[in-house]
Amino acid sequence: MSSIRLPLVAGALAAAWLSSSCGGDEPSEPTGIIQGSYATDINDQGQVVGYVATATGRIAFLWTSAAGMTALPSLGGMSWNVASGINARGQVVGSSETGTVVHAFIWTAAAGMTDLGTLGGTTSSAEDINYGGRVVGSARTTADKLHAFVWTAGGGMTDLGTLGGTRSRAHGVNGTGEVVGESETASGESHAFLWTPQGGMTDLGTLGGEFSRALDMNDLGQIAGWGESASGPHACVWAVGGATTDLGTLGGASSFASGINEAGQVVGRSRTASGDLHAFLWTAAGGMADLGTLGGTLSDASAINELGQVVGTSTTAAGERRAFLWTASGGMIDLGMLSGSKSATRGIDSPE
Repeated sequence: MSSIRLPLVAGALAAAWLSSSCGGDEPSEPTGIIQGSYATDINDQGQVVGYVATATGRIAFLWTSAAGMTALPSLGGMSWNVASGINARGQVVGSSETGTVVHAFIWTAAAGMTDLGTLGGTTSSAEDINYGGRVVGSARTTADKLHAFVWTAGGGMTDLGTLGGTRSRAHGVNGTGEVVGESETASGESHAFLWTPQGGMTDLGTLGGEFSRALDMNDLGQIAGWGESASGPHACVWAVGGATTDLGTLGGASSFASGINEAGQVVGRSRTASGDLHAFLWTAAGGMADLGTLGGTLSDASAINELGQVVGTSTTAAGERRAFLWTASGGMIDLGMLSGSKSATRGIDSPE
């Protein structure tokens, strides 16, 4: 699973969606078009989803080793189409422009695109899907508040509420239907949460600061994300009913975890001692390992599957942003671009 971080702002639709995010997010890049390809998730069959950013918008893609990168359809619009999650059955979720607004979608090879609707408001975005087809994300309510949701084919979209504030976002769902994300609290802070069908939404706390975010969860109850500590934001793992583990950094001041598999392997990004931002793989036995780059100075790991395959985005030696697939045996490979799309960069800074 991967929670999509949106490193480029492409028009009014994008700006409106980004402005609705909960507070306490990691710092974002300056507004500007940063073209390239971005991998957001990978399933256990090695299928990768993400999007290509062009000068005019975003195009969702599905990548396989056999066919390479192919474009997915949209809900009717052309400027915003992002794939953010894929399950083992090949079902893809994300957000797509309908023509005037952005809505969450689910795509299958057999049925094509399905609009998941909203919570009564104008916009929605899906971020993850489990094997059973349960989808999570965030949507506008009739009161124009952004709330986390869970969607099922039989029950439609359900509002998960908040931790006492006005906004929440769901980023990940595990095989048992437990959901993680972040929510505004009654005091205005943004805290990571765990939601269960039995217990509702629970505050996971922070590493001592005001903010935290939960992005992924495995079936063992381990939750990957980050929390604000005394020395800055650090990647961490919450254990349901247990302790919270600070994963440290690659030598720099900050780190952010994005994904976790059933083996407890965690991926994300961290500042190095030299100040560069690099993708990492963390294990309980080996700690945090630098996955390197595609020749540039920046990389960011978004998701990891049960085979230990990692996907994300990196800059190349030429300064281009490209989706990557990393394996222990083969290292980091460039997944390329969609045929006919041009890869260029402008205004590159950290994707934190």
